[in-house]
Amino acid sequence: MVRAIVGANWGDEGKGKITDMLARESDIIIRFQGGSNAGHTIINDYGRFALHLLPSGVFYGHTTNIIGNGVALNIPYLVKEIDSLVSQGVPKPRILVSDRAQILMPYHIQFDTYEEERLGGKSFGSTKSGIAPFYSDKYAKIGFQVSELFDEAGLREKVERVCETKNILLKHLYHRPVLNPQEVFEELLEYRSMVEPYVCDISAYLYNAIREGKNILLEGQLGSLKDPDHGIYPMVTSSSTLAAYGAIGAGIPPYEIRQITTVVKAYSSAVGAGAFVSEIFGEEADELRRRGGDKGEFGATTGRPRRVGWFDAVASRYGCRIQGATEAVLTVLDVLGYLDEIPICVGYEIDGKIEKDFPVTWKLEKAKPVYKKMPGWKCDIRGIREYEKLPAECRAYIEEIERELGVPVTMVSNGPGRDEIIMRGKQEK
Repeated sequence: MVRAIVGANWGDEGKGKITDMLARESDIIIRFQGGSNAGHTIINDYGRFALHLLPSGVFYGHTTNIIGNGVALNIPYLVKEIDSLVSQGVPKPRILVSDRAQILMPYHIQFDTYEEERLGGKSFGSTKSGIAPFYSDKYAKIGFQVSELFDEAGLREKVERVCETKNILLKHLYHRPVLNPQEVFEELLEYRSMVEPYVCDISAYLYNAIREGKNILLEGQLGSLKDPDHGIYPMVTSSSTLAAYGAIGAGIPPYEIRQITTVVKAYSSAVGAGAFVSEIFGEEADELRRRGGDKGEFGATTGRPRRVGWFDAVASRYGCRIQGATEAVLTVLDVLGYLDEIPICVGYEIDGKIEKDFPVTWKLEKAKPVYKKMPGWKCDIRGIREYEKLPAECRAYIEEIERELGVPVTMVSNGPGRDEIIMRGKQEK
């Protein structure tokens, strides 16, 4: 059975913990898109980890962890991340890398940085990890696929051609040093030696795994609102963040994805620029940010303070719908225990009209939140393991969110630890 775990919002929903938990029941975990530009925080018996490229199943001895063809593969970063795990006492995980994955190059990171500098105040708030230049090259057909590392003659010719294009931009647009084709070629040969032990025909491997009845988990990065088609374009990432893309980014038939677990945060947070209707500011935001997550609301990759706001039912309902959610998981609920009342954004006011459907970006930028206030529960709910033992006000908040989403909330996370979660059957309302 294939299950996808994805985010409903801007990313940062707490997917890492849920993926880590679901990985216990999985044989294979696959990263199917994105790169090292975002991270999943996981706390377990080995310690606290922020994974960036590696799938969240790497802490289990029984799992195979796959970098799918849809990923922006930073090879030195991958090797460094594996070594870092081992150095912290984690047994070396079983890793496979798709022979059709494409390679993120150092010059992608340079171009990302140069372009953000050139744009100045109109920049996209990039993490400067090279993601947009990488995917641009992939679809312009001037990227390097892992398989091409094993054809030296073809690789050398392609490097010459790619550098010729890149050097025009470096010289005339960015006024920066040009690339040396020989150095780029040698760098790619080094990458070949690093990645060769892991390379595999992943679509064939997964075809057989599905026939054998293996449990497969597709792990998405970021969330619905960062999707380049269905998100807050252009303030989005450069690969599809949707479960549907899991079939493409892993190389499996779409009909094999039977469950789509969509993670929703009990309040809102986002890193980077873009419209954020329920955002809060000042002392109110500082308090929520300080209390949020395991170590506050700061990006797992960048360390940047996250923008925070109240739960946005309009955005979250849309995020679940566009993912095709079969169930929702509500995370970081414990953080809200300090509040007397908790606002939920249940609509957007746009040009004097109340909208319940998530709009396109230019309309979104004009939207003002319409709030419904729920009573707070004013206590610490960490340690509670049974849904009925939660305070009545807390259950009412969960059930209001469930009504707004239109998707059953089957799990509620009430702490950062691996086992701090309440299982809530789909039949409960």
